[in-house]
Amino acid sequence: MTQSAGVIEPELSTDRRSVRTRSALVEALADEALSVGDLGRVTVTAVAERAGLTRRSFYTHFKDIPDLVAYAEHQELLELKALVKNLVSTDLDGLSDALQTLNPSPGSIELLEHIRNNGTLYLALLGEGGDVAFIEKIKVLVREVAAPRALDGIDSRAIGSFFDYYLTFVVSAECGVLVRWLSGGMRESNEVMARIMTALMFVRPGDLYGRQIDISLPLYGLALMQLTHQEEQHVS
Repeated sequence: MTQSAGVIEPELSTDRRSVRTRSALVEALADEALSVGDLGRVTVTAVAERAGLTRRSFYTHFKDIPDLVAYAEHQELLELKALVKNLVSTDLDGLSDALQTLNPSPGSIELLEHIRNNGTLYLALLGEGGDVAFIEKIKVLVREVAAPRALDGIDSRAIGSFFDYYLTFVVSAECGVLVRWLSGGMRESNEVMARIMTALMFVRPGDLYGRQIDISLPLYGLALMQLTHQEEQHVS
């Protein structure tokens, strides 16, 4: 037995046949969800039939459809964690070089390639009629992986509520772009989309209109912290 977040979960068999069966059920789940247009309308019978299995075989591995969905999401989060770690390991010099040479951020193509290769599942989970909680799980994962890297070498004056909201903004924005690309049929190639997502990280207000707005974020963050402190003193 394994324990996760205080919940004891049964260990799944790792023999090849069991792994293949679970993979077949996940694939069938995605296909069926897209077919009926709503993850909530997917049935055990339909998934088992799509996978070429019996209901008994389904119940050997999962309790019900939500259990299968949870398994599929958990497996994808494990995959994404490794890919995101690779992506955020790039420093600012690396990002600058990528932008100057019109190259994507290192690790971004690999991430998008994984999404494309598993596009049916991701569309079933993140598209209309999918699991609305899954994108939030992805955001939490990205934030947890990216936060320590983002804090490395940062001006201490920018640390505080401003940095917290900044990180939330960036993670939410990039995840939103990813879902938009997915729901749009992934028309752009992995390489083109990786370049777009890399460049979007550095777009400032006014850039698209030729009216750049420059701001010293560390000083702005410090000013916000001082205002917050003054307001707290005034209330107390």
